[in-house]
Amino acid sequence: MEINIGLLGAGVVGSAVASVLLEGKEDLGRKIGGAVRLKKILVRESERQRSFQAPPGVLVTDFREVLNDPDIQIVVELMGGEEPAARYIERLLVAGKHVVTANKEVIAKHGPELSARARSTERQLSFEASVGAGIPIISPLSRDLLANDIRSIRAIVNGTTNYIVTRMAMDHMAFDDALLEAQHLGFAEADPTNDIAGTDAAYKLAILASLAFHTKVVPEDVFREGISSLEAQDFRYSQELGFAIKLLAIAHKENGSLQLRVHPALVPQDHILASIDGAFNAIEVEGDLMGRVLFHGMGAGSESTASAVIGDVIEIARRLNLDIKPLPMEENSRSIAIAPMSELVSRYYFRLNVADRAGVLASIAKVLGDRGISIASVIQKDADLPTQTADLVVTTHPSREDAVQESIRCMGELDVVRKVSNMVRIEDWPSR
Repeated sequence: MEINIGLLGAGVVGSAVASVLLEGKEDLGRKIGGAVRLKKILVRESERQRSFQAPPGVLVTDFREVLNDPDIQIVVELMGGEEPAARYIERLLVAGKHVVTANKEVIAKHGPELSARARSTERQLSFEASVGAGIPIISPLSRDLLANDIRSIRAIVNGTTNYIVTRMAMDHMAFDDALLEAQHLGFAEADPTNDIAGTDAAYKLAILASLAFHTKVVPEDVFREGISSLEAQDFRYSQELGFAIKLLAIAHKENGSLQLRVHPALVPQDHILASIDGAFNAIEVEGDLMGRVLFHGMGAGSESTASAVIGDVIEIARRLNLDIKPLPMEENSRSIAIAPMSELVSRYYFRLNVADRAGVLASIAKVLGDRGISIASVIQKDADLPTQTADLVVTTHPSREDAVQESIRCMGELDVVRKVSNMVRIEDWPSR
């Protein structure tokens, strides 16, 4: 049986997938158990020079040529963005085609609805590459770990931000310089807003949480805080305190509700996530039966993403050759409340620029104490004699987020506090 494939998009990842399908079709055929053919590729401009050599008639500019081709059984969507990709995927499923996508925004926003459409049409919707590029995580959450009651996910799922914080930590680079370098190396887009603001990580956390906790999670459920407020001092001081700073995507189930958040966090240096550097990603999943497991690998790049995409294609093609119905995603049948960020209980790190004189700590301690926040440690750093100021680094015992936010406002109004320079949450791992 010949498996015919359509491809939507021939950008960086699309071109890598096209190259594998065109140049490695004999090897793919052996893995699938039948011939494979890339029949049509939807592009904006058919005359543009590309990194792969497409046979005559393969490049098309009208989506309907893929949609209405009765020979195409599998379509790979690599256009990116929410629209028209989401609409195209639904139309393809309705038309009886299996779909593979790497589109995190579409799956985060429309995944449950599209999965329901796939079930109703008895077609497969696969999206392994939507989180972590080539790191296998969607399949384990959908199948291998189903025996577990998942308790938490803690993840580094954005290569751009992880590269930036790594350079700031290891080479004492300023944020703007590290971002510019990431752009030059191709780790960051020309417009990096979605990455540095935590939006990209929030999309991915919504996908992971929906699968892990069998409930509908949308990006709006996820608290987001980016990395642009981080400065060189924060990395220096956190290292002295025994921590690394990472942008974490965290989903935690407790007392019948889910807490979903993306923000910079101080991670203990002896935890494995603290050592995930550069553009690498890592996803820690904790379940009641398996304990904690870690999935780690390159979280970006055309080749690693193509690996996951082609893996999904192979799985669907094998089932087609064996005339086996697709294995549908489990329905998100549970309804779990989303806990507000104000109810988070965490330890906190503050960096304050204060007047270098007596009585400062007493004023700050009173603000914190009045709101039930207990100080764990205080260090005075970088005294500036000409301005008679210093950095005061304060860490707390576990405290409520709403009390912390109120204390930040009140500390900023003290005459001895020049500036509340930063606040970063400290992530703790409970002992098993």
